[in-house]
Amino acid sequence: MEDLAPRPGDLEPIETASRDEIASVQLERMRCSLRHAYDNSPFYRQRFDAHGVHPDDLQSLDDLAKFPFTTKQDLRDTYPFGMFAVPRDQIIRVHGSSGTTGKPTVVGYTKADIDMWSDLMARSIRASGGRTGDMVHVAYGYGLFTGGLGAHYGAERLGCTVVPISGGMTERQVTLITDFGPRIIMVTPSYMLSILDEFRRQGIDPRDCSLAVGIFGAEPWTNSMRSEIEQAFNMHAVDIYGLSEIMGPGVANECVETKDGLHIWEDHFYPEIIDPETGAVLPDGEIGELVFTTLTKEGLPMIRYRTRDLTRLLPGTARSMRRMEKITGRSDDMIILRGVNVFPTQIEEQILKCAGLAPHFQIELTKDGRMDTMTVHVEATRDQASEPARAASAKELAHHIKSVIGISTRIDVSTPGTVARSEGKAKRVVDNRLTNA
Repeated sequence: MEDLAPRPGDLEPIETASRDEIASVQLERMRCSLRHAYDNSPFYRQRFDAHGVHPDDLQSLDDLAKFPFTTKQDLRDTYPFGMFAVPRDQIIRVHGSSGTTGKPTVVGYTKADIDMWSDLMARSIRASGGRTGDMVHVAYGYGLFTGGLGAHYGAERLGCTVVPISGGMTERQVTLITDFGPRIIMVTPSYMLSILDEFRRQGIDPRDCSLAVGIFGAEPWTNSMRSEIEQAFNMHAVDIYGLSEIMGPGVANECVETKDGLHIWEDHFYPEIIDPETGAVLPDGEIGELVFTTLTKEGLPMIRYRTRDLTRLLPGTARSMRRMEKITGRSDDMIILRGVNVFPTQIEEQILKCAGLAPHFQIELTKDGRMDTMTVHVEATRDQASEPARAASAKELAHHIKSVIGISTRIDVSTPGTVARSEGKAKRVVDNRLTNA
């Protein structure tokens, strides 16, 4: 893999500013953001008044803890535009969730918001090793999902050539990568595995393709999967983080020269880690739920938004801004099985230890009488697809899960190509416990 460390002059001054300078910028912008939310969003005015706080109460960054949290339910309760802080005709774009569990959560952007988002996505691509003139293959989905257009505008802002293929049509993805020669791909890690399968199906060595950098986000993924992808493609695999409620992708990004956690762009987003049960703010270094306050958003300022993502904050390394560890899971995605907390990423790590298993899996939860049970559906690699080999792989995986996580699971190892593939965010958990009750 090529050395992609930044060159002199590549970084913006704020990326290497002192912590005191960053805190000064944050405090000034936080005061403006709280005032903007209070003065222009009826939702926030009512919420602040109900909690007995006012923007003038913010005298230091620590004072943010006095202000109430915002949750996804607030967005649903004010659907579609009830939390906007500018007149609707100043909103030039809306995005939102898929709404698979109810009404979608709708977010809005002013022109200044889109410009800021484009700048931060350009910063993220550059931190990943991208440069002006690179060709970027965008296989994130376009539409209400923020991934495709967020990557697209950021790549264009950096001066890259964009291939806006979106998700799906996996055979065509490989054709265009082979024919166009992009240097960067932006895609969910689970769909990158499907692209890898298609390379191999076509008899093309992925290490011979042009890709030098993969920027992967929209779902939790492990360092084991990073190694799998990097070795398969001889490319750098870098993590990007974001969520539509805060902006979209580009809230934080790994730096390719260190790959030691995602640097949060703290000049625009103020992070906190809280105890997900009590809401108490935890010190840097402790694992808890990630909370963000936007510092520069106009259309939809978010004050202390509970992401439900679990991580911890660490000091800066390649940049002065603090890092967050790779997301270990979500507080609302955590599986509690017979008293043990389990995250899909833990299962993924054990699968990747098994040479006879492909990294495609799905977890099914069912009831066996009064007892919760878990079945891990996974598939064999093409050279280990015989029935005896699949049985041996199932036994090996069950042993790893029991030894490391501490639970007994059923393992269903099927033939290659049978586990459902995802063209966007992977659906890792299927909970059938109510239907089996």
